[in-house]
Amino acid sequence: MNTPTPKVRKAADKSARTRSREFALQALYQHFVGKNDAGDIDAFTRDLAGFHKADSVHYDALLHGCVTQADALDALITPLLDRPLVELSPIERGVLWIGVYEFQHCLDVPWRVVLNECIELAKSFGGTDGHKYVNGVLHQLAAQLRPVEVAAAPAKAGNRAPPRREPVAGPDEAA
Repeated sequence: MNTPTPKVRKAADKSARTRSREFALQALYQHFVGKNDAGDIDAFTRDLAGFHKADSVHYDALLHGCVTQADALDALITPLLDRPLVELSPIERGVLWIGVYEFQHCLDVPWRVVLNECIELAKSFGGTDGHKYVNGVLHQLAAQLRPVEVAAAPAKAGNRAPPRREPVAGPDEAA
């Protein structure tokens, strides 16, 4: 029996926006771990191989927007955490920052796209189950930051309530 192999996302398949998120996450990691200035990180990141394939405008918005709004992003994230903010890995924190920033400022990107892109970032760069944690936190923030869009979205097949069944009258019951 032939089982289909899962499709692996090749580097060539990545969109410019996806690449910009990857570079922004790497830059935010430098910000958290190295305490480097955003301008220095930006200059370094732009020289990395493959940066020319990224959406540099989106990358700029993510890196500089997240760094500038760090306190506000942390204030939104912190109440939803099950541990202190300082205990998050730099990758989880960076992915959460990117997600919250995009929910607030990139309204052209649907909330589910933001959520899925952040989950993929956490899978690619984070720890074993970090993507599950990111999913849980960002899903709550999506409902908070984009309530109309989230409410209007159809439920996924696994999340739908079963159809309501009307009781059927038995042979002994009169209609």
